[in-house]
Amino acid sequence: MVTVAKLIRRHLPNLLTCLHHGITNAGLEAINAVIQWVKKTARGFRNPEHFKIAIYFHCGGLDLYPHETR
Repeated sequence: MVTVAKLIRRHLPNLLTCLHHGITNAGLEAINAVIQWVKKTARGFRNPEHFKIAIYFHCGGLDLYPHETR
């Protein structure tokens, strides 16, 4: 119980910030997981620019379906 109390006291400013703003690093961790997946499935890129383009493609959330124009 004492260990938990010391842990909470040590991290109290961060806990209060999380509760006040409601912001966590879950989104960042999700993007990092996608980047690691791109890196794993690519098995290496010829240059860093291709890797950056692949990350933008997979993390960009673009709608790639063509739109009807009339």
